Order: sequence, then C-alpha cells, then structure tokens
Amino acid sequence: MKKYLYTLKYMVLGAFVSLTSCVSDDLADVGDLEDITGPTPFYSVTDVTTSEFDCNDVELAANYDFNFLAGSNLAVNGTNYEWSIEPSEGVSLINKDLPILELLIDAELAEVVALEEDIAAIEFKLPCETDQDVIDVMEAELAALEESLLDAEASLSDETLANVAALETQIQELEAGTLNDREIIFSFPEPGTYTVGLTVTDNLGKSASTEQIITVNQAVPTIPVPEIGEPGFEVGTLFDGSGDGRDSWRVPSNADWSPTTGGTTVIQINAPTNESDLAALPEGVQAAKLPASGDRVIYQEIEVSQGVTYVLTYFSAFSLDTDFGEVTVSILNPNTSTYAESKLEENILATRTDTSVGRTENVFQKHAITFEAGENESVIIYGTVAGDEVRLDAFDIIVKQ
Repeated sequence: MKKYLYTLKYMVLGAFVSLTSCVSDDLADVGDLEDITGPTPFYSVTDVTTSEFDCNDVELAANYDFNFLAGSNLAVNGTNYEWSIEPSEGVSLINKDLPILELLIDAELAEVVALEEDIAAIEFKLPCETDQDVIDVMEAELAALEESLLDAEASLSDETLANVAALETQIQELEAGTLNDREIIFSFPEPGTYTVGLTVTDNLGKSASTEQIITVNQAVPTIPVPEIGEPGFEVGTLFDGSGDGRDSWRVPSNADWSPTTGGTTVIQINAPTNESDLAALPEGVQAAKLPASGDRVIYQEIEVSQGVTYVLTYFSAFSLDTDFGEVTVSILNPNTSTYAESKLEENILATRTDTSVGRTENVFQKHAITFEAGENESVIIYGTVAGDEVRLDAFDIIVKQ
C-alpha cells in the first residue's frame, strides 16, 4: 500500500512540474503558451478643486482641479497610458508631484504658515464686520499676528531655508504633466461636462480603452459654522477676552422670558473646587447651573445660513435632589419674543427634553438636536429646567453633511 502511495505522490508532482514548465518565463520557446489576455483599463478620480470667496460669498478665484490615477487588471500590467479629454480647450495638465512638494514646503515653514492662515482668517472677516468694538479687537489681533509673523520669518534656521530652497528648485525643474502619465491632475477651465478617456497598452502591444463623463460643478462658498458665545460658560471667552461665562446667555427681558413671571432669569455658574468634580466637567472649569425652581433660563441668538441643516450638541447633569426633574432645550425662530411664545409650535424649529430618570448624580450626558434653518438667518437657543437642579455645559454646533 505504501508503494502505491509513493507512486501516486510522484505522479502528482510530475504533473505539477509539467504544468509549471508551460508558463515558465525561464524556459523561453520551450512549451510557452501564447498570452491572449489583453489589459482591462480603469481609473479613479479625486476632486481637488480649490476656491476662494469673500465674506459676501463673492467668488474671488477657483481652480477646478481633478486628480486622475490610471490602472489595469492585475494579471496584465499596463506599460503605457494615454489620456484623452473632450473638449480639451483650456484644459491644462499638472504634474502630480507639484502639490506634494508644495505641502513639504508648508511643513518646513509650519509656524509661518499657521500665522499666515490666522492673518488671512481675520482679513477675510474684517471687511464684513460692523461692530466697531469687534473691529478694534480684530485689528489689534491682526497687528499682533503680523508682528509675530515677522519674528517667525526672522528666526527660520539656515537648515530650514536650505530645505525650502531645495524644494523650490525641485518645483522649478519639475517636468510638465503629460497625457502619458499614469497619474495626472487635469485643471479644467470652467464648470461643465468633460469626457475623459484612457487607453492602456501592455508589454505585448495589446491595448484597450475606457472613458467616463466627468462633471465639474460650480464652486460654492463653504458654509460657515455659527459662533456660540461662551459655549462652555468659561470666564474671559468673549471676543475681547472679557465675560464671566454668562454674558452671552442673557434674555432681552426678564419680564418677557421668565417661566415664573418674575425675578431674574440669569443663569448661575457652577465652578467645582475639588479635582473629582472638575474632572467630571465636559469642558473647562465652569458650567451653567439652573436651580430646581425653574426661574433661570439659557438664551442666545446665533447667526445661521438659510436652508442649512445643523446639529447642536450639549451636556447636561442632574443633581437628583428630587424624585423627578427635566431639562428642555429648544431652537426657536428669531421672531419669538416671550416665554409664552416659546411654547407655540410654530415658533419651535426643534426641541429636546431629557429627564432625571435613570441618570446618575452629577454625571454629564451628551445630547444632540438637529434642525433646519429654513429661511431664517438667525435662531434662538433657549433652555429651561423643572423639578431638579440641572447643569449645562459645552455647547457646540456643526453643519450637517
């Protein structure tokens, strides 16, 4: 029996060697089979368009750039790539290494670039600002940043300057992109539809083609993220470095907005003194405190963009001094002018109520409210409590993608 097993083993081994010799490139013209498989081309596209708008959403510049990377099936590697583009008028080709070299320069000049970006951000906002107090603060900050930029540029080491010079030389000597590059950046002259084709030829001269319709969309301004004043109820976080953590959250009129029709509505501030309580705070060293009496509220009107959907997040914690408590945070339309009106359905864009049921004493929990701005250019963040003392902290808002 063992003899027959050995015989079968060598028969299989012999068959394997025989099959291998048919496809071996080491034995040219000896049993080679003709390769009749052609390439299967494909390519990937990445939109790397950049644009610049002023604070009034007027387009200043737009570069409609798309990165194209060619490929073929794994069994047959393409050795020649040829791109085509229709219409081709005004389309320019950019070497794929150019943005990489530019990023390497930015990395060498990281501190300088960061200061330049901060300066550009202020210069962007300044022309559209109307509050003179804010303008004064921005201009002072701009002057300080410009001085810091001069210092940062003067302190660049010889090594850094040499590295930057070397990278700039590489950019100057960089070959222009061609239609035969496997990876290429097409810079389109304007929005529209373009037909981009790719022909791949393998090392045996076999070729195949593919094409796609590429849609270049008009550049649009980036939707600004609304600013929430004193979002973590911290001291000194207003635009001019002032504020006690509550100034942004005051109602226009105590009489109109008081849930109890009298007394102050201004929130209290909770500032823990021991390390364990401080560690429990979601942000900073302070939080808003609204007593169980329900007479204190949070109120802040913020600017939004029409037609945009937002997500507001915040944290709450209950003291659990009573059997039941609740906290309600609502997004109101800007025409809401009293507490009574805040209860009307037509004034509520979105609302959320959380209770003390199942909660742990003084442990913060994160909540989220999604709302649509609709035709509003501003909305009101409004919050009330009932039944138990509640702390609120770390308000934040993002544009929903």
